[in-house]
Amino acid sequence: MTAEKIYILAIESSCDDTSAAVLCNTKVLSNVVATQEIHKQYGGVVPELASRAHQQNIVPVVHQALAKANIDKKQLSAIAFTRGPGLMGSLLVGTSFAKSLALGLNIPLIEVNHMEAHILAHFIEDDDMRAPEFPFLGMTISGGHTQIVKVNHYFDMEILGETLDDAVGEAFDKSAKLMGLPYPGGPLVDKYAREGNPEAFAFPKPKVEELNFSFSGLKTSILYFLQRETKKNPDFIAENIKDICASVQKTILDILMDKLHLAVQQTGIKQVAIGGGVAANSGIRARLKNAEERLGWKTYIPKFSYCTDNAGMIGIVGYLKFLEGTFTDQTVAAKARYAIGS
Repeated sequence: MTAEKIYILAIESSCDDTSAAVLCNTKVLSNVVATQEIHKQYGGVVPELASRAHQQNIVPVVHQALAKANIDKKQLSAIAFTRGPGLMGSLLVGTSFAKSLALGLNIPLIEVNHMEAHILAHFIEDDDMRAPEFPFLGMTISGGHTQIVKVNHYFDMEILGETLDDAVGEAFDKSAKLMGLPYPGGPLVDKYAREGNPEAFAFPKPKVEELNFSFSGLKTSILYFLQRETKKNPDFIAENIKDICASVQKTILDILMDKLHLAVQQTGIKQVAIGGGVAANSGIRARLKNAEERLGWKTYIPKFSYCTDNAGMIGIVGYLKFLEGTFTDQTVAAKARYAIGS
């Protein structure tokens, strides 16, 4: 896009991962993530503990990102940070740090929408990834979000559908918890599902209009199913864990793919890009590849390191905004709710 070398330091702190990355134009030079282990004992993210851990992690993570990139902070062109959406306490740590550092270095500050970043992660320059052409459909699937977006250009996005209650990642994690699996349970459901029979047990799919999603009813049906079966056989879950996981995963992926099929049908757009932590799921990757072969879709799946919350994706948005001269002033405040396009 430009011959000039633009160095962006990016900071991501929307939930329970503290991350910092350095980009030179579209190329990621470093992408450091500090994962908070403390939440495992509580079976989910505790906001107060998350914000405290961010405070402990942010300085060493930024220092490590600069060192790995072999960049001095005086070489930085701008600082990009996640303004929202996310946990307010977590966002405040990243926002405050980014504002202070940008002020101290006297360089531009760039706010980034976390949801836009998941979609635009596809434009990171990487040998293992290719970028979609506009317009394309972006589906973000994570622990906190589930939505389908029509992407006309980098910052011209239209939400076509989103979850009315729980996010898909939450459905995976809470279903895993019902089976007695540790947090985060989504990757374990995927692991067991690979060896199980997806047709072993049937779960109802919610009837939701248009391109919106709902997962709360599915979780309830899984709860009642497990309660009923363990009454008959206390060892039911342990004896059938692979088949249960495979059946739960198939139902969740059916819901996602049904909506994607409808979105392609309604828009006529056959370019589909996914993002978010659940994009690391082997089942959804296989289903998308299958749709590419059978239906002529072009599908785009990011590297694992750009699926979960990471600063690399924040940095690419920062770079694109830098080219447009879209900067943020020091009065900016974190936003727990921050819709695409707002």
